Amino acid sequence: MKYVVNDGCIGCGLCEGTCPEVFSMSDAGVAVAIDTDVPDDALDTAAEAKDGCPVGAIEEA
Repeated sequence: MKYVVNDGCIGCGLCEGTCPEVFSMSDAGVAVAIDTDVPDDALDTAAEAKDGCPVGAIEEA
């Protein structure tokens, strides 16, 4: 499974704080997801980050 962050990201950092294995903040101040499949040991926290995004900017790819 992969995730992508869409243009609706407001750069709050919640996803990075919840699952830094998958999400990070770009130089532009918005979140980005890793380009590879989510590691097995991060599946739960990645889903938690997606569900917790205040603007719904994280989508399954």
